[in-house]
Amino acid sequence: MSNSDPSLTIFYIVEPPEYEIMASYLLASIRTRFPGDVKAIGYCPEHRYDELHPAVHIAHEKMGAEIRTFKSDGRFDPAYPHGNKILACLEPRETEWSMFVDSDVLFIRDNLPENIIKPGHVSCSLAASMVWAEQSIWDDIYAALEMDIPVERYHLMRRSKEPVIPYFSSGLVAFPESDTTGNGRFPDIWYDTAQIVDKIETLERRRPYLDQMTLPAAIRRAGLSWNILPEEQHFILGGMLRNQPLPSDKEIYTIHYRNMNILREIEKLGEARRNHKRLTGEKFVRRLAPNETGN
Repeated sequence: MSNSDPSLTIFYIVEPPEYEIMASYLLASIRTRFPGDVKAIGYCPEHRYDELHPAVHIAHEKMGAEIRTFKSDGRFDPAYPHGNKILACLEPRETEWSMFVDSDVLFIRDNLPENIIKPGHVSCSLAASMVWAEQSIWDDIYAALEMDIPVERYHLMRRSKEPVIPYFSSGLVAFPESDTTGNGRFPDIWYDTAQIVDKIETLERRRPYLDQMTLPAAIRRAGLSWNILPEEQHFILGGMLRNQPLPSDKEIYTIHYRNMNILREIEKLGEARRNHKRLTGEKFVRRLAPNETGN
């Protein structure tokens, strides 16, 4: 990036046992597909930090990324592990922009921050589906927030016969780090919105969907607009796409693969491991630590 281009941090959750391995492969894909001055930070809940495999620390050091901690105890009542992404978003970073990505994501095509971020906006993609609830759920959510339901309607990424009230994936969310509107920093607004909606006792199944169901409202409450990314920038796998190859008619930059079996099915597990070996010297993350084996 030139000096005039906005600075970006890509961050994600690093948590044992599964997400610490996925996170290391994600980091290798960041270092392979984004410019070198894009920062990368892995966040681990502070009470799990001592459980991280030593190889994960080595991998992050070799690939020029930090592992930071955040406090999760008492931040949601009861505890809400899916909310860790919101808690990680709350942490301060030194760049103008930040992008949270789920640990089970890989970047598979050369990319640039300017393809994703947009001033005055939070960038995210439409969710794959919303089969867990009826559209009437939004009446309670927006009433609790004392907001009007958005007038926009969109087709979701997969199962959506009719356009629906805005509902976005929280698996990739890019936002300005500072308060650009006077309404507050976006992560603070998102956390506050989640706390309000989490107290709607009549709202069934708000867990584990609280982060996604509050994202559109949080964007509006922050005085920002949503920048809906094309499917190529956040291609969600699994579900109805299980056992299908990546489409040949799309230039896909980012895949959200959900689990290692799906990554193997689309023949991208080898690429993830090759990137990791090129950057760290080992295909299998845990082999970076002496006397350890595994993948």
